[in-house]
Amino acid sequence: MTSTPPDPAGWIDARFGTTRGLVRLMLSYGETALGLASIRAPEADEVRRLVFVCHGNICRSAFADVAAAEAGLNTASFGLSAVHGAPAHPPVIALAGGMGVDLGQHRATECEAYQPQAGDLLLAMETRQLRRIAADARLAHLPRTLLGLYARPAAPHLHDPYMLSDAYTRHCLQRIASTIPLLRSHFPKAAL
Repeated sequence: MTSTPPDPAGWIDARFGTTRGLVRLMLSYGETALGLASIRAPEADEVRRLVFVCHGNICRSAFADVAAAEAGLNTASFGLSAVHGAPAHPPVIALAGGMGVDLGQHRATECEAYQPQAGDLLLAMETRQLRRIAADARLAHLPRTLLGLYARPAAPHLHDPYMLSDAYTRHCLQRIASTIPLLRSHFPKAAL
């Protein structure tokens, strides 16, 4: 009886999106451990709204926003390079629907349209997004961290699933969904 050899590329694609996603995850562990991730730690009792940030606000931050809002948290989201008003990415809508999260009404918010409020905590998906936030004079004063640090298991880089496999997209959305109970317990004043 012969066995099929493991498919490392398939495993990487399903768990990390791409080889680049795996490399960025490994680098983000180092950046986070060395204090180079541009995190500005929040005061938990001051957080009143969770603001999810990613590239286009049509996959990761869109799902996090809607899933957390459906769980009773005060939320918002935006994309650092979003096309304002764009719907969520269709494969993400379909996979999120299978998880009980309806992204049908979500529309992307561009960074410039986001209106900061007292008590906002910015939750980015990647360290490079935190660096962009830190360099933006309008946003730099806000507390910010990585959403993936609240995932179980923690993962400081949540690679963009846009145009990637359903297997990876589902894995990414499940990771994001795993953050919600911990966010709720860490930031109880963000509950509606």
